[in-house]
Amino acid sequence: MGNEKINSNSSFAELLDKYDYKFSKGDLVKGVVVSIDNSGVLVDIGAKAVAYVHPKEVFCENSKNFKEALKIGEEYEFLIIKEEDEDGQLTLSHKRVAQAYSWKKIEEIFANNESVMAEVKAAVKGGLLAEVYGLKAFIPSSHLRIKDINECIGQSIEVKILSIDSATSNLILSQRKLINDSQTDKRKNTFENVEVGSIIEGEIVRLADFGAFVDIGGIDGLLPLSQMSWRWVDHPSDIIKVGDIIKVEVIGIDHDKQRVSLSLKNLQADPWEKAKEEIKEGSKVKGKITRIKAFGAFVEILQGVEALLPYKDLLEYQQTNNVALDSGSEIETYVVKFNPDDRRISLSVNPFTNESPAQEE
Repeated sequence: MGNEKINSNSSFAELLDKYDYKFSKGDLVKGVVVSIDNSGVLVDIGAKAVAYVHPKEVFCENSKNFKEALKIGEEYEFLIIKEEDEDGQLTLSHKRVAQAYSWKKIEEIFANNESVMAEVKAAVKGGLLAEVYGLKAFIPSSHLRIKDINECIGQSIEVKILSIDSATSNLILSQRKLINDSQTDKRKNTFENVEVGSIIEGEIVRLADFGAFVDIGGIDGLLPLSQMSWRWVDHPSDIIKVGDIIKVEVIGIDHDKQRVSLSLKNLQADPWEKAKEEIKEGSKVKGKITRIKAFGAFVEILQGVEALLPYKDLLEYQQTNNVALDSGSEIETYVVKFNPDDRRISLSVNPFTNESPAQEE
């Protein structure tokens, strides 16, 4: 080339023509597509050279037909995979260049722990075959969160990259990681913003004998049975069901164990305030038995207010009235002791007596 200066404005093709560049296998070149037919693609790479691209060497992202992947008159990058044959024609690969860019993009996504859309191609033993930026990928069954994997074939689903090895073209994806990471972010945000006394909305996601779990933003807070109502509740299903959207009060937070305790009854009027006004020692009251224990029966004498009738009184009432009492039975008793501060009421089947006889209501 001598001492001749290279004009920075010269095109790639002009430089090739000017300096009679010798193409070699492994070179990266730019070329303009001049024709496409069933046999392949012809590309003008300058220096009066027209090269050939086999259909299998055309990168077909989101396209089953290689003819749709390239356009005549458009410029692309190619890799020389075979030097000139006896006719002086080079063989190029468009796919290997595009895949290199795709792997670079995938590596950046993986490094940043970002999500990506994967097109599901087929269901196979152990999972799904998918495609991301034209690269083949696999989603193990254990990392899927789809009820019927056959329904998503041909569809695009959001996933995260579980592992990557460009040297072996091994790309493993995970839907489970996407969901777990999302829940982790939601949990972190929830713990940063929630505090004891907060009133928040959540969805009932699971019932148990001891209470219910409420999704309050990525965290399954526990709503204990005792915090569901002022009334006695045998089982959560008596008053709520999975899928219900409810408002609850946060009554406890354990940041170390990431646990939140909730209350539904705190958002309801305290029935014991009404009891202070209406219940008097010595008064006759009617109520419904909610449960019977070895030491006595609990009787709801106001909605949400229970009093204890000792077992001996329960037996006396049954013997006197020749009835068998059980949960749900109605009974008429007397208030013999009422401690509003401790929220305890004692009953008797006999009229209240002391120095001053009680007056029946």
